[in-house]
Amino acid sequence: MSKGILIYSEITSADYVHTVVFELSNKAVELAQKLDNAPVMALLLVKPDLINEYKEAFQKSGFDKVFYVVDERFGAYSTDLFAKAAIQAVKQIDPEIMLIGATCQGRDLAPRISTALHTGLTADCTGLDILENGKLAATRPTFGGQLMATILCKNLPQMATVRPKVFKPAKEDILRDTTFIKLSVDLSDYEPKTEILEFSKKFVSEINNLDSADIIVAGGRGMKNAEGFELLKRLADKLGGTVGASRVAVEMGLASPDIQVGQTGKTVNPKLYIACGISGALQHTIGMKNSAKIIGINTDKNAPIFDICDYGMVGDAFEIIPKLLEVLD
Repeated sequence: MSKGILIYSEITSADYVHTVVFELSNKAVELAQKLDNAPVMALLLVKPDLINEYKEAFQKSGFDKVFYVVDERFGAYSTDLFAKAAIQAVKQIDPEIMLIGATCQGRDLAPRISTALHTGLTADCTGLDILENGKLAATRPTFGGQLMATILCKNLPQMATVRPKVFKPAKEDILRDTTFIKLSVDLSDYEPKTEILEFSKKFVSEINNLDSADIIVAGGRGMKNAEGFELLKRLADKLGGTVGASRVAVEMGLASPDIQVGQTGKTVNPKLYIACGISGALQHTIGMKNSAKIIGINTDKNAPIFDICDYGMVGDAFEIIPKLLEVLD
C-alpha cells in the first residue's frame, strides 16, 4: 500500500498515546528527508470512538498517514490479539522501516511482528540514521555497554525498537495534512488464552518521578553506603528533583533497580543531571548523556564522567554535597 517509515503508536491503559510515539515521529521526519521525503506513518490499534480524540496530536507531529484498526478488545493489551492485528496491518501497509518504542508492550510485540514477517529486528536502539544506499543504520550498545554496534537489516521492513527518552519530541508542532485510513483485519478466529481479571497499577513516586524529573541526583559506587544515598536524597529534595543510581550502586544494594539509569535501566534527559561518585562508563552514560546540563562529582580526575559533563568537581561527594546543602539553605 505505501512505502515509508511506520511507527507503532502505543495506546496506554489510560487511553493516551505513549510519549515515545512523538519522540519517534520527530526522528522519523528527519530520517524521511534522506529517503526522498518518504511518508511518515503511524499504526494505531484502537477502541471504537477513540480515534477522533487522537487526530489532532498526530496532525501536529509530522505524520502523513495514520492507519488504524478498530476493535472493542483493544482496550486491554493482549500479546496474541495485538500481534495478530498488527501483523496483518503491516503486511497491508508494506513500509520500508518500522519503528517501535521499547516499552514493555513494544518489547513484547516487536519480535512477534518481525518473526511473522521474516525480517530482522534491532532492539533497544540509541541511534538511527539512513545510509547513502537508503538502509536504516540502527545503533545500540553491546558487550555489556562497552561497545556501540551499528546493525543493518537485509529484509523489509527494517525494524528497530527505540527506548523512550533517547530522542526528543519536536519543540514546535510539525503540521501535516494527515490522512487517516481505516484498515480491516480478520480477528474472527482469535481465541484468548488468558483473561484479565483486574488491572492494578504499581505506583512508586521515585520511579514515576525519574521519568519526568527536571533534576536528577544520581549516585554510584563512590556513594559507598546507605548514608551516602540519604545524602543524595537530601540534595535532590532541596533542588526539587529525584534520585537515580548506576548499575553498580544497585548491585551493591544501595538503590532499587527501578531507579537505575543506563543501558539496563532507564534513559533520562532532565534539565540537570548530577552524577555523584559515578565513574562514567558507557553503560551508564548511554542512559543520561542527553541531559541538558551534567555535573560530575568524582575523586578521580581522570574519570570518564568528566569527558561528557558541563561542570566537574574533583573531590569527595561526602564533603562536597554537605557544602552544597549549606549554600542552598
